[in-house]
Amino acid sequence: MRQTITIRLPQQVINELDNIVALEHTSRSFVVCEALRRYFANREFQRLRGLMTAEAEKRGIFTDEDVLQ
Repeated sequence: MRQTITIRLPQQVINELDNIVALEHTSRSFVVCEALRRYFANREFQRLRGLMTAEAEKRGIFTDEDVLQ
């Protein structure tokens, strides 16, 4: 289900958004939704990375090279 929300953005951000919308022939909604999806995915990645970093250090893994050996 889709729902309408209202957000406030600085004029410069709106201008950049409108430029992308025009260049990509898409909608403001699509660009903002895609940006939020990527933001959420990045937050989850960072959360998991934090958990895994602690576990890796316990196992003596500190770099990508340690994983590949």
